[in-house]
Amino acid sequence: MGVDAGVRKMRKLRKVLRIGLIGDRDSQVMAHWAIPLALQQSLLPHAGTLRLEWLHTERLAQGLPLEGYAGFWCIPGSPYRDTEGALRAIRHARTSGTPYLGTCAGFQHALLERARNVLGWDDAAHAELDPEAARPVIHALPCALVEVREEIRLRPGSRLASAYGKPSIREGYRCSYGINPEYQEALFGDSLTASAHGEDGSIRALEAEDHPFFVATLFQPERKALAGVSVPLAEAFLRAVEQHARSPQ
Repeated sequence: MGVDAGVRKMRKLRKVLRIGLIGDRDSQVMAHWAIPLALQQSLLPHAGTLRLEWLHTERLAQGLPLEGYAGFWCIPGSPYRDTEGALRAIRHARTSGTPYLGTCAGFQHALLERARNVLGWDDAAHAELDPEAARPVIHALPCALVEVREEIRLRPGSRLASAYGKPSIREGYRCSYGINPEYQEALFGDSLTASAHGEDGSIRALEAEDHPFFVATLFQPERKALAGVSVPLAEAFLRAVEQHARSPQ
């Protein structure tokens, strides 16, 4: 077998890692450029090849099939065109055991999905869409985190701490909404834990301990990829995606 034929055969044997990006693509959102770059930079040579698909929320609401994806990343850029579409994809990731990573809006909507579908709060709302909601589990932050960086403490033993390999990190935000402290105690508990806190003690990340990989952060670590800096959380997510893709379905 010639060298070229051997390379072609190896490429065919490599697993295609199909990842759905939950959200509405917008070329003006920096994170939408950064996320594909962060994933490409994090892909190990032996892991396979990436196939990234933008899952626009209106198509998700119309019943876009979700089986066959090895992972989902819920991206910044809310308000989404169709909140229910985004929540449907998050619920699928949560209940199917498919690796899920959410950043910024992906953190907010992971909590909204839990409030509605796990806790049964049908009136749970995101204040960006419904400022007068009776139960705004996601509300406007007292101090908006727009182009702000802060020191973030990672919970020892968490997936985040394992991914970064250190007790604290410094990350940036472009976010005006976060978890409403009024509902925090009810939202967290059982398998869902807070895995990072900001300088004022506010929750900045979550993870589900009964899921192969379900992690969401209010900060946007992916943006470092635009400067050529590695993104440990993207690397951890891809490891989970690779494992999921190789497991019997």
